[in-house]
Amino acid sequence: MSAARFPRRGTGGFPSWSRWLVGIALLAPELSGAEPPVPYEVAAYRLPTESKFEVSGIALLPDGRAALTLRKGEIWILENPLEDPARARFRRFATGLHEPLGLTWRDGALYTAQRSEVTRIADRDGDGVADLYETAAKGWGLSGNYHEYAYGPVFDREGNLWVTLNVTIGAPAKIEGHRPAGPLWRGWAMRQAPGGELRPVAAGFRSPFGLGINLAGDVFATDQQGNWWGTCPLIHVQPGRFYGHADSIPDTRRPESPVRDPGPLPAGLTVVEAAERIPGFALPAVWFPYAKMGQSTTGIVCDTTGGAFGPFAGQLFVGDFTLAQVNRVFLEKVEGEYQGACFPFRDQLQSAVLQMAFLRDGSMIVGESNRGWNSLGSRSFGLERIRWTGVVPFELQRMEATPDGFRLTFTEPLAAGAPPGPALFTLSSYTYLYRQNYGSPETGTRPVVVEDVALSADRRSITLRCGGLRRGHVHELVLGALRSASGQSLRHDRAYYTLNRIPGRGR
Repeated sequence: MSAARFPRRGTGGFPSWSRWLVGIALLAPELSGAEPPVPYEVAAYRLPTESKFEVSGIALLPDGRAALTLRKGEIWILENPLEDPARARFRRFATGLHEPLGLTWRDGALYTAQRSEVTRIADRDGDGVADLYETAAKGWGLSGNYHEYAYGPVFDREGNLWVTLNVTIGAPAKIEGHRPAGPLWRGWAMRQAPGGELRPVAAGFRSPFGLGINLAGDVFATDQQGNWWGTCPLIHVQPGRFYGHADSIPDTRRPESPVRDPGPLPAGLTVVEAAERIPGFALPAVWFPYAKMGQSTTGIVCDTTGGAFGPFAGQLFVGDFTLAQVNRVFLEKVEGEYQGACFPFRDQLQSAVLQMAFLRDGSMIVGESNRGWNSLGSRSFGLERIRWTGVVPFELQRMEATPDGFRLTFTEPLAAGAPPGPALFTLSSYTYLYRQNYGSPETGTRPVVVEDVALSADRRSITLRCGGLRRGHVHELVLGALRSASGQSLRHDRAYYTLNRIPGRGR
């Protein structure tokens, strides 16, 4: 599944596995002193032995049970997701699917994206086994290539069905008499209105495994570092936009395309310059710096728990395949466009993270599989639950852009004493090359000078006044030794803000 792209060097599902050890040391929490309280507990579910439990989609059912797609074509029901994971009870619900990569529940049925269609699956006679498999959406091309995945679906607030399609990577299948079809809508996001047909929406994706919706109801997708992508992005999917991957350009010339043909792509640009010169080109809302924040982004889930999962309500959580971790994203709108910061959240999970979902009690369930590409972790597949213990971790909760710097808000007030000075905050900025080559180093790195620091009266927020901010660039923040009023050290000392727009200054 390249659902998050499964890395195979040079073919690109997931990023090249030969680089997955880079920067792992950066992922360890910065802890000091006595053993800190544990804010989140992780437990692995005991799995059935009849199938390789490579969980590629998760949907919470109305009665609190969890439905799970497996990459090898099955759907299982986890009957007791809130009980002791060592006593988990599973039941096979559906079979015969072609690598389903995503799952959702709507109006009494499950929906999953297979290679060639989105399928609606239901149990009409109530015996606990699916007996209805019907096409809910279709209309994209296939050549038989191993890397032609479909991801999703999700439904937005208007009831529109969304699915994303990766580009064809590698040669078509060599089958006697087989004539591969054209690249119809490969590398596109597609949308189907209730009762309508599937239509193209936006182009320029590579392998957009993650597909999710934020609290405001807007659709987001992740993509994979590789050719045309210097590192992994989080993209606000909007009609008519081109996000950069060249393989989707031929379909922009079709009469039904909502995306303008960008024409020949210039060489020797950064992504910032590409956004200025290429018609319709749009930058992602957030970049995940390579190795520092994972290497192959996967599923997206919004924290809709209202605080039952800790102090990050409303934020997005994003999986990573290669480094087997879950990261966190804070988004804000500046001049009508999303941008924001990403932060480490939880690493050292047992296998590559594909999908996440929230259960009724606010805990997070995580589906995993490393088939096709290598990942960290001790297992090839699995299912884990992350539960908040009620202990508030001392973390940088939000990083917001201001006209001359950033406002940092923490999950707890800072300890009493003198306010922190500029020397405790190190900032730099950089961007990525826009090119057909696989990936990109950080380029154009410059220091950002922290000129002044102001602490709020409640000691929860710090405002940094900075010199040298640059539009379109990632701004990497490294925090010095800070302690909270409860005596905790920061669990993670880094954040990465994608500053596409500086408030009050335009793009």
